[in-house]
Amino acid sequence: MLLIHTGGTIGMVPSLEGLMPGAGIVEAAVGKRARVVSFEPLLDSADVGPVHWNQLLDLIEAENGPVIITHGTDTMAFTGAALAQALAGWPHAVVLTGAMHPLGLQLDAEVNLELALAAEPGPGVWLAFAGQVMPADRLIKTDSQSDAAFRAGAPSDDVVPAWEKRRFAEKRLAVLTLSPGLPPDMVAAALGQLDAAVLRVFGAGTIPTNPALEAVLQAAGIPMRAVSSCENGGLTKGAYAAGAALWRVGVQNGGQETVEAALVNLWLQL
Repeated sequence: MLLIHTGGTIGMVPSLEGLMPGAGIVEAAVGKRARVVSFEPLLDSADVGPVHWNQLLDLIEAENGPVIITHGTDTMAFTGAALAQALAGWPHAVVLTGAMHPLGLQLDAEVNLELALAAEPGPGVWLAFAGQVMPADRLIKTDSQSDAAFRAGAPSDDVVPAWEKRRFAEKRLAVLTLSPGLPPDMVAAALGQLDAAVLRVFGAGTIPTNPALEAVLQAAGIPMRAVSSCENGGLTKGAYAAGAALWRVGVQNGGQETVEAALVNLWLQL
């Protein structure tokens, strides 16, 4: 079995500035139970992005079998969504894991790693964490301190397509949170720098009723996908007149997608 070690808390050591990735820690814990390929340099997950998602996809597809990935928790939901969507239809299991504490302390890292090594969840992308093996396509990190830091969001009802090679292009995407009083000129400036954007909107799908804001969205000329700022329930198109502007200008309805899943969806559209 292949284990890809990207970095993250699970393999970190103390430094004068706080925890940082340390070489050889995950390899020592795994021993001969898996073949370990480590990123060079090892990464705090805050530094993981589309280039690294493509690197993971190359390694996964070359292995053509079950794969475990050790990864930091801060962007685990982004990587989970990226791999799940890019590997839709892939016939093997990819199991992500990480920890809130480093290996060697006999806390959650050892337990999570053992769970990942033993898991046989079937095809798909999964997260082994805090005693659970859950789908990784719509992960939500609910706690920055607790060992039980994740839950799985609402499952996708999309039909799983046949597998094909998918990669993330060098594009400029971002998540924009629409908040009360947000100046339309600021939204215009941000959208003008992007190739696509996720709009994090209110509740079931509303935004401030402002003709200037609607004009900005209309003129953006890029794909935009809306998701709710609420963890549960998602968007309901047509529920409120205050959200009508979104659909008039052609913003995509992300439904119950997480922010991370919506961003990945847009990236793969490009």
